[in-house]
Amino acid sequence: MKVYNKLVRDKIPEMIVNENRHPVTRVLDNDEYRVELNKKLQEEVKEYIEDNNVEELADIVEVVYGILDSMDISIEEFESIRKAKVDKRGAFKDRIYLESAD
Repeated sequence: MKVYNKLVRDKIPEMIVNENRHPVTRVLDNDEYRVELNKKLQEEVKEYIEDNNVEELADIVEVVYGILDSMDISIEEFESIRKAKVDKRGAFKDRIYLESAD
């Protein structure tokens, strides 16, 4: 038996059953869920940095959506916060690399 001990996407247990295997799962409480979402975010960011793959970026966004949901923040509210920050401080489109300031 392989031990995973990690947060997985909702359909993973069903996929394991379809492979004639038997997953052992449990539902996390809110505190555990937040901890595991943060671990998953770190995992997905690491995978993206290693691969530079757009699918890894999609995984990162899915985890961010999960974090927002766990905080009862809608995607629309998050986008409003993001846009306000862009309006105030800008984005990263101009590729500015700050070397120093006096």
